[in-house]
Amino acid sequence: MITLVLLAVSPAQGEDTDSLQLFLQQGDSCMLQYNTFEALHYYQRAFNYAEAQNVVQFSMEDADVLSKYIPEDRIPREVRLKLADCHYKRANYRQTAELLKNMPEDSLSHDAFRQLALSYQKQGDTDSYIYWAGQLLGRFPMDGEIVAGLTLAYAKNNQPQNGIICGLKYCQRDSTNILVNRALADAWFMNRDFTAAGKLYERLLEQGDSTFNTLYSAGMCCSQIEDLERAYHYLKLAFLISGMQHAGCAYRLGVVCVDTKRYPEGLGYLDLATQMMQPDTTIMKAITLAKGEGYYLSQHYEEAVRAWKEHLNYNPSSVATYYNIANAYYYLLKDEKQGFAYYQQFLDKALEIENPTPQLLEMIENARKLCLTQ
Repeated sequence: MITLVLLAVSPAQGEDTDSLQLFLQQGDSCMLQYNTFEALHYYQRAFNYAEAQNVVQFSMEDADVLSKYIPEDRIPREVRLKLADCHYKRANYRQTAELLKNMPEDSLSHDAFRQLALSYQKQGDTDSYIYWAGQLLGRFPMDGEIVAGLTLAYAKNNQPQNGIICGLKYCQRDSTNILVNRALADAWFMNRDFTAAGKLYERLLEQGDSTFNTLYSAGMCCSQIEDLERAYHYLKLAFLISGMQHAGCAYRLGVVCVDTKRYPEGLGYLDLATQMMQPDTTIMKAITLAKGEGYYLSQHYEEAVRAWKEHLNYNPSSVATYYNIANAYYYLLKDEKQGFAYYQQFLDKALEIENPTPQLLEMIENARKLCLTQ
């Protein structure tokens, strides 16, 4: 048995039936002055007043039956949208989403729809953002900012293929939107299609989007497909735009320089990367190893040994590095004593490895033969 009693609640003392519009007008006046603090107060009063006019008192045995008699949203659309907008401007994204998510989608303005989707994005709720951004694009498919955001959200959510589909669908009608092209290029990159990504980054550069991220990403794509001259060109421009302060770019540029036999230049970039990345053990492993190779290939053997020894500080289990140092001492620096010492350290490490590769077995055999001549 369900009893429904709809009560018209009397306005509070000092509030007449025009109070709702009065609160909204006062809130609007504050918003015109960018005073969201006081506007929030008036919009919340309008919301509370509207809610009070529709209080439902009931007793129930079956909530499902009851739900048929209770309106889904008792708050006027205008009130809810204004309050949500004020919360959004104050970065209260959780409350914004709560106010908007249960409204019928056809009653959401474009701005309100964007605020709903972006509120989830700003809270880091990628799944909800993907859902609501997709719903928004169902009504407003040419909202390039949301297309770009959704494309990247898919890519970051390990669904780069869906992001690519989203971006390409938009590009069928507009292939000149820089924001969408950036997101689509990044999605191609995350999908490891470096050729497609590289072409799109180059299109962005032709459009005048010569930002650090575009140049750096273009360089990375060229590096991945072994187009090292173009990789060098783009990475060098990116590093200069960064004010020579981006450690990752310095490292990548240094490696490309070494690979293209620009040894002094590459070693200089690797030194810069070393200074900037010193606390990062993982990166330092890669940098010191690259520096050792660069010095070795440019026939600076003492510097190569120093770099490899530094590498051992970050990667003491690297048997290949012990072997390289031993070879450099024995064959190139003619220091047999140091050579034998590092061959022995190499053997101590290598013989502990289970299931050694054929290459490692060959290195072990060579080291043993040399040590027997000592």
